[in-house]
Amino acid sequence: MIHLKTVNIHHRKDSRKPQDTRKNQLSNRSFRLEGILQGVSQEELYARVCRQVVLGALDGYNGTVMCFGQTGAGKTYTMTGSTESYQQRGVIPRALQEVFREVDKRTEHFFSVHLSYLEIYNETLVDLLSSLQGSPRPSPHGMVVMEEPGRGVFIRGLSLHPVHSEEEAFNLLFEGELNHIIGSHALNRNSSRSHSIFTVHIESRLRTLSDAKYVTSKLNLVDLAGSERLGKTGSEGQMFKEAMYINKSLSFLEQAIRALADRRRDHVPFRQTKLTHALKGSLGGNCNTVLVANIYGEAAHIEETLSTLRFASRMKCVRTNPAVNEHRDPAAQIKKLEKDVQMLKEELSMYNILAKRPSITYEPLSEAQLAEIHSQVQRYLEGNLQEISIVSIRQVQAVFAQFKLAVQKQGQKVKPQRCQTYDLVEKDQSANTAAFEEMDSRGSTEASNQSLRNERQSSTKTITKKSKDKSLPSLPSSTPCKAEAFEGFKVGPGSKINRILKENKAVLLERRSLLRQLTEEVNAVKREIDCTTASIQQQETRGGQGQYLVLEEEPDATSLMKLRELKGRYRQRYEVLRDIKADVNYCQHLVDQCRVHLLSEFENWYEKSFPVPEEEITKDKTLEQGEDNQRPCELPPDDCSSESFHNARYRMLTRASLYSG
Repeated sequence: MIHLKTVNIHHRKDSRKPQDTRKNQLSNRSFRLEGILQGVSQEELYARVCRQVVLGALDGYNGTVMCFGQTGAGKTYTMTGSTESYQQRGVIPRALQEVFREVDKRTEHFFSVHLSYLEIYNETLVDLLSSLQGSPRPSPHGMVVMEEPGRGVFIRGLSLHPVHSEEEAFNLLFEGELNHIIGSHALNRNSSRSHSIFTVHIESRLRTLSDAKYVTSKLNLVDLAGSERLGKTGSEGQMFKEAMYINKSLSFLEQAIRALADRRRDHVPFRQTKLTHALKGSLGGNCNTVLVANIYGEAAHIEETLSTLRFASRMKCVRTNPAVNEHRDPAAQIKKLEKDVQMLKEELSMYNILAKRPSITYEPLSEAQLAEIHSQVQRYLEGNLQEISIVSIRQVQAVFAQFKLAVQKQGQKVKPQRCQTYDLVEKDQSANTAAFEEMDSRGSTEASNQSLRNERQSSTKTITKKSKDKSLPSLPSSTPCKAEAFEGFKVGPGSKINRILKENKAVLLERRSLLRQLTEEVNAVKREIDCTTASIQQQETRGGQGQYLVLEEEPDATSLMKLRELKGRYRQRYEVLRDIKADVNYCQHLVDQCRVHLLSEFENWYEKSFPVPEEEITKDKTLEQGEDNQRPCELPPDDCSSESFHNARYRMLTRASLYSG
């Protein structure tokens, strides 16, 4: 055994080109590795390379041991060993022995072990244990490499076989070796013609039924087929085809390792071959991965040795993130929670007995209990019950639910009454509302006449029909202006609406007066708080400067008590002020709605009571045509659809000028 960390290779390049001046040039290469093993026994190799990975798998960490190298370099011997000699057994038999020995030692845990044996031959997935009795029949669609969240990469259709002892595990291993495809060529009489992955699936649970947690892990023992140079092996026919598939998959494996080693690359080509896809979890994932690079020491194989060492150096740069695969059994977790709930109920029952409350139950409330709670809440709201006795959390929730229901019912009763009291009418304000409000407040005769003329212009046909209707009242000798008619309407037909409007205005004035009073009180309290706070801060500043104050601790306490009392008064006044503000806004809304309703009813009454004569309508038409002729000159629109836009805009400007006048 040589304890070295670096492999140095010195060789001369033998160029076949006569004109090459670098003929017989000396080349030196150095490769830093974790360790070098030469001339060691199988037992020592297992102890140094694989034991920690196997023990980690028993603790819940995924593990992978993979052999890579040139054909004939000893990969299969390292992984499987010699079946004729027990001392020469390889990594896989020793790992199986280690697993079952640890299972026997760890008596506090219950382990279940399953085995699978996968072969990748010419990019085809083969189950090496499918020939055993009891194995599931292979799928007609073949096996497929799958990947699921939480489960990772797995082979759909690959059989899993439970084992309970070393002997059962060895039987499955040797059965798979019999089905393994091998061939013979110039460098190896028993050359593996495929990649093989022997996987140990381990699940560990505590024997105590109260613990719902369990851990799982997978131990992948990978024997890769060796890379071949066809000029040296002399492969032909079927072996030539097999060598092409082997070299292709190893080339893609090296590309995946390069991508993993390069931190700047985001994409890793795992899906290029089934080998890299199946080993995705072992390469740079949640796994403890160990690579064993098998090389020749002879100068004749120096190029293959350099290629293997370069692959090992890149593999050394790959970082994995192993973590314990911990899961929770839903059934066991439910049982544990049910047991905890039962224990807590027993503890509460014992506490209630000691506290002389044996009648308390923690089951869901019955219909009779809910009815009793409803009755208690109603009596409490009516004032017939002083307090409601609370004995459980469920009762608290039921009482609050009844309070919420009572508030909702009361709100539904109050809303219609409030609307009926204030005669709330939900209507949109018309375009002439501003003109009517101005007329109501100022009584402008000129504005009313202009508004009346606009109304006459927009309803010629309707007015003509109304003038001929015998049911309408006879026309007076002189039509009053709208301002005078509006005053008469408020006393006569619209007296009810006008009375409601005056009442709402009175309530609004009262609320505004109260709002001003409360605002002054709040501001006064705020000024007192500021003065008291400034006084306290001044005392602290003087005390901090080292001056002697002829004060005892009692005045400071009095100031603090006064400040606390002022803050409480401020909060109380502010809450009342906020409520009054809401009432003022609501009253203002009612006043606006009543005013809109009054103006709308007046407009309808005025049109029915004072229809416009036909002569005046004809005159208004002539005036309108004259006004149309006096419109400002504008460029003709390019599109016919813009005419409506300009007409509407002109009407808007006309109305604005009338209202402003």
